[in-house]
Amino acid sequence: MEALINAGGKGSRMGRCGVEKPMHMVGDKHTIERVLDALRQSSHIDRILVSVSDNTLETERFLRDIGVETIRTSGESFMDDLHDSFSVLEGEYVLTCPSDLPLLTTEVVDTFIEYFIPGTMESALAVVDEETVRRVGITPSYTRESGGKNWVLSGLCIMNRPGTLRGDYLEEYLFETNWVELSINMNTPKELDLARSYFRE
Repeated sequence: MEALINAGGKGSRMGRCGVEKPMHMVGDKHTIERVLDALRQSSHIDRILVSVSDNTLETERFLRDIGVETIRTSGESFMDDLHDSFSVLEGEYVLTCPSDLPLLTTEVVDTFIEYFIPGTMESALAVVDEETVRRVGITPSYTRESGGKNWVLSGLCIMNRPGTLRGDYLEEYLFETNWVELSINMNTPKELDLARSYFRE
């Protein structure tokens, strides 16, 4: 399966800190490195593409220096960037992942991919129960109800690539978890500090 990491956003909620969001250090690695490590070690992923933009030129240079394939998109709209990236990929299904999930592990990635049934499923979203996210110390800005519980989107998903490019409606399956590894999307300084706390001795 091919994988797309989205790393072209403005990161406006992080504030004016002078560091692009994917390049923030969490422990001894950049956030984007931690996501790359999780995907690279998966036996199910055979190609990784990272979308970058004028918002993340430092990230683009860093990725090219370490031999990671990138595509330059506008960085203005998630769907526009997704379509631009999907147009250069080739597989029927693509795992998409934000660049700000620093706790992501290969085990999580593999378990999610193994849950997905190509042909039966057209898209799947990895979600975390709201209680877990709040227990970590984050107040979710959006939740989705299913089975009498509220779920928070992690940003990790699998999508039918041709269907997405055509604009087809893709039925969504929720991969429901209580995993801390998917709970911290590093969008604010508070969430950055929370992520870093997991790597402090």
